[in-house]
Amino acid sequence: MRENEVAKAIVDASYKIHTQLGPGLLESVYEVVLAHELRQRGFEVRRQVPVSISYEGLRFDEGYRLDLLVDECVVVELKFVEELSGVHKKQLLTYLKLADKRLGLLVNFNTELIKDGICRVVNGLPQ
Repeated sequence: MRENEVAKAIVDASYKIHTQLGPGLLESVYEVVLAHELRQRGFEVRRQVPVSISYEGLRFDEGYRLDLLVDECVVVELKFVEELSGVHKKQLLTYLKLADKRLGLLVNFNTELIKDGICRVVNGLPQ
């Protein structure tokens, strides 16, 4: 499963970044640094990827933007919040469905230990 290999690299890169930079920076800083780190590891990374939505037969291109899309298969949603909540997970699941992707990672850099700030969300990906 390609998604799992990519996700493992994202988690590893997030750990490296959190160890070096720590919490306290803007989400946009973590976004650009994580994208850079993943590209250095040979992954294709797109930032702020627009995803359109359909509603009542109409298509709206102003839907939303994915923070990161890695190797066209894993969505990364970055947060800088006190703690991840159920609504963050549901939001990412909606993003996965609209983008037709099977795996997403929520990465909250506002934690003492990055392992406590990473959550895996699946959309039809076998566990």
